[in-house]
Amino acid sequence: MSKAMAALEAIKAKDDLMITPAEAAPVLGVDAQSIRLQAEADPRMLGFRVSRIGGRTLIPRLPFIAWVEGASA
Repeated sequence: MSKAMAALEAIKAKDDLMITPAEAAPVLGVDAQSIRLQAEADPRMLGFRVSRIGGRTLIPRLPFIAWVEGASA
């Protein structure tokens, strides 16, 4: 199993409503900081929803999973 697939499976196994850029990054094969910076600059360019709360970037877990699985289909 690839690192990306293992990271996605770990996200699926969680019960949390939100995930962090650090959790999403391995699935996407990018650095977590690049997700944070893009979420601040223009979140629409990410392709999935993000929430900025103060200085934190959070990603709704279930929509992220659906987006990743839709992108790989």
